[in-house]
Amino acid sequence: MRSTTLFKHSGILNDTRHLIFPQKCLSCESELTGAESTICSLCTTNFTETNFHLSDEPTMMDKIFWGRVPIHKTYALFFFEKAKTAQKILFQLKYKNNQAVGHHFGREIAKRIKLNEEFNDVDVFIPVPLHPKKAFIRGYNQSEALAIGITQEFGVKMDLQSLKRVQHGKSQTTKSRYERWSSIQSTFRIKESIKKYNHIVLVDDVITTGSTIEVIASAILEKHPKVKVSVVTLAIT
Repeated sequence: MRSTTLFKHSGILNDTRHLIFPQKCLSCESELTGAESTICSLCTTNFTETNFHLSDEPTMMDKIFWGRVPIHKTYALFFFEKAKTAQKILFQLKYKNNQAVGHHFGREIAKRIKLNEEFNDVDVFIPVPLHPKKAFIRGYNQSEALAIGITQEFGVKMDLQSLKRVQHGKSQTTKSRYERWSSIQSTFRIKESIKKYNHIVLVDDVITTGSTIEVIASAILEKHPKVKVSVVTLAIT
């Protein structure tokens, strides 16, 4: 009888809290119902998961890096689709200071890659860094927000010291692959501390050409040739 009463009181408390402090969808910012959590039902069903973690064959993301840099394993949570949830989520993450989006979907990434044995021996997650000036302007690093959620769920640490961005480059969005490569060759520095790891996972928000990851992975492998480098990201275009 007492447990039933406590359950009823808890339900009333939750309903009252929702009434006073209504929660909003992290993607579209619409008000969540009492049965929803973090992401509304519409947004949850309005993006296309890649399911790369379930594939035993090379995926389209694996193939991006073929002939460019040895990447052990890749994973993206969903495909980028304009005017759908994927675009809204990335917009919230990159431009609306919504770090909770990164934390939430970082945990979703971790839940899936834990099911793939290729990630079983990971000992660190390293988010692709922003230059300090850009991080100051934006207020945070969206890749770090993802990595925080990933490490919370995965139970492996995050390293923010071994990889540094030392050059503040302009937006890469409108550049060709060659122009991107040329402009970011001298952008990153790898510290000696990278040598203590055996399997590194680089975390980025979205993969387009893969140029940034290619440069970072190449620099890491030059410093530490025996390390395995994998890549996870929220979306792939």
